[in-house]
Amino acid sequence: MRMKFIISGKNIDITEGLRLAIEDKLGKLERYFTADTEVHVTLSVEKDRQKIEVTIPVKGNIIRSEQISNDMYVSIDLVEEIIERQLKKYKNKIIDKKQAAGSFRKEFLEKEYMEEEDIRIMRTKRFDIKPMYPEDACIQMELLGHNFFVFCNAETDQVNVVYKRKGNTYGLIEPEY
Repeated sequence: MRMKFIISGKNIDITEGLRLAIEDKLGKLERYFTADTEVHVTLSVEKDRQKIEVTIPVKGNIIRSEQISNDMYVSIDLVEEIIERQLKKYKNKIIDKKQAAGSFRKEFLEKEYMEEEDIRIMRTKRFDIKPMYPEDACIQMELLGHNFFVFCNAETDQVNVVYKRKGNTYGLIEPEY
């Protein structure tokens, strides 16, 4: 049994050649995951930007990467390498949360990988979170020259984050309970 690929496209036809390239290249990840793992792949084309987004939900985590190049086959190659690097780098952190271990093959769990560099928090900032509307938070973020801003949403009284997206648009992150 193989991993299950769910492939979709935006502004691109998923040809048999692309499907085979995805299943062949991302199929190399099978050595890490159990057979029933779903791999969500979205291909999109915007001018000369050939983008692939890959999302692999595992218990307790989401493994995700997106790569853009001017050639979809290059993007497919890049995304596989990045995901493999992420898996090796974060293996111990993924496995420490025991619930995620069920998604991975025994061989991957038992193999030791050199940890590139531990994540270290170098600085902690504390600040007063004032209630404001998301639009005002975007203005504040722009005034500070940041690409994200944490605030208390005046409408919901919950901590939210606004962030700058590609194409000069904004995103809002809200907690889900």
